[in-house]
Amino acid sequence: MMIPGFYPVFKRDMTRHFRFKDQLFTSMLHPVLWLVLFGFAMAGTFERLLQASVPPAGLVVVNYLTFMCPGMIAATIMFANLYGGFSVLFDKNWGILREILASPMPRRDLIIGIILSAITKSLIQTVIIIVLGMILGVSTFAGQSPLGIIISIAGIILFIGAFSAAVLCVSLYMAFTTSSPEGYQGITTILSMPLFFASNSLYPGEGLPPGIKELALINPLTHLTNGLRFFTIGDHFTALGLAFSYTPVEIAISFLYLVCLALILFWVTLRTINRAIIT
Repeated sequence: MMIPGFYPVFKRDMTRHFRFKDQLFTSMLHPVLWLVLFGFAMAGTFERLLQASVPPAGLVVVNYLTFMCPGMIAATIMFANLYGGFSVLFDKNWGILREILASPMPRRDLIIGIILSAITKSLIQTVIIIVLGMILGVSTFAGQSPLGIIISIAGIILFIGAFSAAVLCVSLYMAFTTSSPEGYQGITTILSMPLFFASNSLYPGEGLPPGIKELALINPLTHLTNGLRFFTIGDHFTALGLAFSYTPVEIAISFLYLVCLALILFWVTLRTINRAIIT
């Protein structure tokens, strides 16, 4: 039985991830710190500011930590995958990538293997945040039947897979078009800040200023956050004194948006890699 070309790439990336204990530790500690430190700090702030507000009647009331948890998952995945191409930049600068590209393996398998590795690592981080969040009082999958929980988990995996693939393709494109780690990190910082703050991951999108609010509508991080909130909290709930409602059609559109974005970025990255000459 012939082994697919992307499998050795996937296995190598996952082996490297688990072998370097410091990298493994920090990748798991990062979402924990975000959820514990930032989550509790912001939860206290919002509760003081909105303690006099009356939530809409007839809806499930969730606290800010529950509202923020899906956004924290989305942000953690975004930051992790934006730096996912750093190992490829390292391979390129040390001559390892030249040997990989000279092999008979199709170059698309390099992208596919790293994408599968990125999705796997993103799902591990998601499990860590959800489990820790439930310990801290986050209400996840509340009121859902066992079948509903299974469907929600499948939806979470699909959303995370599409988003991780899109962001990882951007990261790989930067790895192939930049020549230094400093340049790579600079571009990553420029991309991450607008994506993070012009989204609804930490606060409702309705409160964003005009212009930024429109930008949030096309922000892939917003669409991932919407999907995660739909599957982990529900389609109708209230938080921060505001009512939130998601329909299956809206969630399907968000998923298709992420899939289309991932396919476009995959094509752009593949063209870049096919034209690359590594000396």
